[in-house]
Amino acid sequence: MFRITKQADYGIVLMTYFARDEERSVHNARDLADRARLPQPTVTKILKVLARQGLLISQRGVKGGYQLAGEPREITVGRIITALEGPIAIAQCCENGGGCEKDDHCPVAGNWQIIDNVIRQALESITLADMAQPLRAKQLPRLGASVTAAAVNATTGDLTGCTGRGELAAGDESVA
Repeated sequence: MFRITKQADYGIVLMTYFARDEERSVHNARDLADRARLPQPTVTKILKVLARQGLLISQRGVKGGYQLAGEPREITVGRIITALEGPIAIAQCCENGGGCEKDDHCPVAGNWQIIDNVIRQALESITLADMAQPLRAKQLPRLGASVTAAAVNATTGDLTGCTGRGELAAGDESVA
């Protein structure tokens, strides 16, 4: 099964609490842990990493805590995941520009690059502002087409065989 780590998932959840706060208040780890129903040591660790990576501003003192370092519409899910986990790569051949010891005779390396680009483009196209509100099915074709076209074009320069429609089954109205 392919999934993001708990740390990245929790980081996105915590960042969403900041994004929903229109007044950009300072929030402490204890209150965020209570709201998100997560262990406080985990929340503290994640907030420190996000602050070191420039996504949060840390304020010391009695009324200290953390606040967003930028606008929610400028912070992407990909940036949050990268801050917490390092560069996004679906396979070893996609890490740090590609290549592995089997690269010269691997029949799927180029395909992994395309898939990796699609995933990274999708994560970079969804912002914290998007995550702070429910994503609607009518938004998916916009995301799907732009993500697929950009990712394939960036990898091969060719859109052959790429529909980019981002379709859902009939009756689907939102992404869960």
